[in-house]
Amino acid sequence: MSYTNFTVETDADGIALVTWDSPGRSMNVFTEEVMDELEKINDKLAADEAVKGVVITSGKDSFSGGADLTMLQRQLGTFNAMEKKDRDAAIKMLFDGAGRMSWLWRKIETSGKPWVSAINGTCMGGAFELSLACHGRVAADSDKVKMALPEVKVGIFPGAGGTQRVPRLANAQEALQMLTTGQNLSARKAKAMGLVHEVVEPAGLVDAARDMIKAGLKPVQPWDEKGFKLPSGPVYSAAGANLWPPAIAILRRETYGNYPAATAILKCVYEGLLVPFDTALRIEQRYFTEILQSTEAAMMVRSLFVSLQELNKGARRPQGVPETKFRKIGVLGAGFMGAGIAYVTAQAGIPVVLLDRDMPSAEKGKAHSAGLMDGRIKKGRSTEADKEKLLSLITPTDDYAQLEGCDLIVEAVFEDSEIKKGVTEKTEAVISKNATFASNTSTIPITGLAKNSKRPKNFIGIHFFSPVDKMMLVEIIMGKKTGDAALAAAIDYVRAIKKTPIVVNDTRGFYVNRCVLRYMAEAFQMLIEGVPPAMIENSAKMAGMPVGPLSLTDETAIDLAQKIMKQTIRDLGEKAVPADQFELINTMVDKYGRHGRKNGKGFYDYPAKPAKKHLWPELKTLYPQQDPDKIDVEELKQRFLVTIAMEAARVMQEGIVTDPREADVGSILAFGFAPYTGGALSYIDGMGVENFLALSKKLQKKYGAQFKAPKLLADMAAKGETFYDRFNPYPKDAEKKAA
Repeated sequence: MSYTNFTVETDADGIALVTWDSPGRSMNVFTEEVMDELEKINDKLAADEAVKGVVITSGKDSFSGGADLTMLQRQLGTFNAMEKKDRDAAIKMLFDGAGRMSWLWRKIETSGKPWVSAINGTCMGGAFELSLACHGRVAADSDKVKMALPEVKVGIFPGAGGTQRVPRLANAQEALQMLTTGQNLSARKAKAMGLVHEVVEPAGLVDAARDMIKAGLKPVQPWDEKGFKLPSGPVYSAAGANLWPPAIAILRRETYGNYPAATAILKCVYEGLLVPFDTALRIEQRYFTEILQSTEAAMMVRSLFVSLQELNKGARRPQGVPETKFRKIGVLGAGFMGAGIAYVTAQAGIPVVLLDRDMPSAEKGKAHSAGLMDGRIKKGRSTEADKEKLLSLITPTDDYAQLEGCDLIVEAVFEDSEIKKGVTEKTEAVISKNATFASNTSTIPITGLAKNSKRPKNFIGIHFFSPVDKMMLVEIIMGKKTGDAALAAAIDYVRAIKKTPIVVNDTRGFYVNRCVLRYMAEAFQMLIEGVPPAMIENSAKMAGMPVGPLSLTDETAIDLAQKIMKQTIRDLGEKAVPADQFELINTMVDKYGRHGRKNGKGFYDYPAKPAKKHLWPELKTLYPQQDPDKIDVEELKQRFLVTIAMEAARVMQEGIVTDPREADVGSILAFGFAPYTGGALSYIDGMGVENFLALSKKLQKKYGAQFKAPKLLADMAAKGETFYDRFNPYPKDAEKKAA
């Protein structure tokens, strides 16, 4: 029997080698077809007396990325349609679908034949759950091997036995940490936890798996044998009493109850370890079905899996433009940003010319890359050879002639229009007329900068976030005259350096900074109202933000906030900036000299290590303080989320961002907008536009015009639309449905 995704070969010892190699895919993923074929393979091999055991491995560089979650998204779409007619039938459909993979793995596990998983690379999600269902697991001793159950990061959890097998193999504390964080495991870490039996040289991987079967591997899992004992002892024991109360408290501290899937993991493990294994799988299936119906799961799967993948694959790239193969890239300015851009470019294997006003400055920029590589070497993530290879790709210079032959220039000089004008003119005198010129400006409109260029069609914005090596989002800003070729080249570059591109039309602050400034401004307003600073920071974190707004202002610099306010007033008039907020920032900078982390004092004090930063004690003396017990913390949380989401809605109304996927993914990757919501627009869609409008009106009446909703939202509410209806990123699908 032949299969589309697998080959099956049985050797003279009766060991069947099942090789997974799905055609047309760079990585194996589970689809309905893959699972159907795997079930047929199991049934055939289980019935064949000549087969003594089974080894499953991959024909690709990696084992598998797990399930294709678009399959899950389609299932949820079917559920939503069925639910309107027959809720019980819809839930049964979802329950049965949720158990498809789980019970297939259980079928393999109890087939009577020993299965061994030979893990040769990335092994994630359902693929790792399949491996855990195998009776033996062998992993290659390679940096390419990463094992994880990362589902919690997209709003769901390991629902194919992961919550039951991991804590029956590893100690409960490590199991809970792995499951609730989705952490990656190296081959050796997985072996130390008891999740992998052997770690071998890559060349001997399949042979080692065969040898396990030849050595008499039992086709029975430990938990199916009489007398099985949990690695950490029973739940109701002294050890259990020391584990579970702290585990619940730690999860609450880390998530503030915003992630239902993480809470469900604790319930699955706790309840599952009290009952026989098959009953435990049913418990997991029940909770998985429940989580699938949550708003958080729907929004997170859409934004953090489906949309993120689509954008990473170039969803916004103009069609018909040939792909750019970068031979050489120039970076103008070797300061912190420019040096970071040079580093990520060289990391992608692309030669970089790093130019600054003099050689010492350019060399210092290259040294930044050396420092980053030293950090990686120290952590065991790179070698000295990797460092030398990367540094060999960076050419520091003060000579513009070195830019000749560059396919793309990224300008990252000081935020001064005249300086940018000068470097643009000097660069264009050297580079090809077809080369793309990109500015990394974060504040100056691209259309204005493009006036310095003789080739405005090839002029574009590529806005990185700091630190460049860690931040995964890049805003690509279109000037009024920017052409498709420049947009395509910019997207090709961002994809080449393995970051996520979003396309933004030109405006003051672009997209991300407009939202971030609203976040900070709301915190300033709370300070002025007398909300205790600690409550401001903590309520923001409780709302799901990774960093409090005062801490974030310190990181970006309070004096920078002052400069932005002054420039805004010069450009738009005094009413463009709230006078009391401007006074607060002026007081911090001019009166107290508090510029932020960079000078060791801002809204926080930054003492010498090992002491930790702490809020500036005098901050609470600037304004009369409210009684904390009379402040509605839930309302503080709402203010932060609503003010950001409202700005995202305004950006959509103005046509600055045109694709809701980019608004959502951008808000999460750039500044960590409450990931459980699925992003700034999904936050509105998730609660419903009518409900959001009611909430915003309440906040506007109480706190001011920043909560005034744009007309777009009223129109959407009247028509019963969501952002993904109104700004449908899949117009072809809509046309098909209409037809």
